[in-house]
Amino acid sequence: MSAVTATAPTADVKGDARIPLRGHLRHTGALIRRNLLWIRQDPESMFDALLMPVVFTLLFVYVFGGSIGLALGGGQDRYVQYVIPGMIAMMSMTLSQGVGTGFSQDFNSGVMDRFRSLPIGRGSVLFAKIAVELARMLFATAVLMVVAVLVGFHITHWGGLLATVALSAAFASSIMWVFLTLGVVLKNAQSVQAMGFLVLFPLQFGSSIFAPTKSMPGWLQSFTDYNPLSTLADSARGLMVGGPIAHDLWVTLAWSAGITAVMAPVAIHKFRTKS
Repeated sequence: MSAVTATAPTADVKGDARIPLRGHLRHTGALIRRNLLWIRQDPESMFDALLMPVVFTLLFVYVFGGSIGLALGGGQDRYVQYVIPGMIAMMSMTLSQGVGTGFSQDFNSGVMDRFRSLPIGRGSVLFAKIAVELARMLFATAVLMVVAVLVGFHITHWGGLLATVALSAAFASSIMWVFLTLGVVLKNAQSVQAMGFLVLFPLQFGSSIFAPTKSMPGWLQSFTDYNPLSTLADSARGLMVGGPIAHDLWVTLAWSAGITAVMAPVAIHKFRTKS
């Protein structure tokens, strides 16, 4: 019995390797459909994607917009133009942790045991999760932009908006590999959520998302200079409302590629080992 158990993961990995690319794509499509049907049966799982853009936009615009807007050389209207691109960057990371909590719940509910008994590619499970979370992020971005227009945001560069969404999706997909790893390694969804909070909180508020970094202490400015959320937010501003783009854009793409290159193999290895 123990010998069979010990060799089972190896057999799974070999079986996964023998599945052709077309098979992986078919399995991924079926699992995406399965995850979308689950959301349809449990619409409450979309509450964060629906309410987060509304709550955060109204909170920061009407609570901090006046004072920070004055520091920017304008008022609340000036702050709206500043914070909305940053909030697209914020959501790309905040909603990414949902892939980790959902993955952990699938393990604890026995869904992964069912997948293990099926002749499907193990990587298809991971890619399907990422695809559905990206769809949730796009939905949240659409909600954000509707609220942004209502509070006075002016969309002057539609091409820049689309480029910002694409850049945010690329960065979000890289961060999702981190949360997928946490979803496999940690015991439950609450642990994934707590660890995500510890990671997200300093990255979001130690960045240029909500306020300029010039008034921050020198040591904190050094942190924000290398914070990928700062470069993503600054890239979004340059694309959507005008300003320098090239440096922040390339740094953000480098972060996205680097995080994916490091964390994707780790997540896949941990998942194959556990499943």
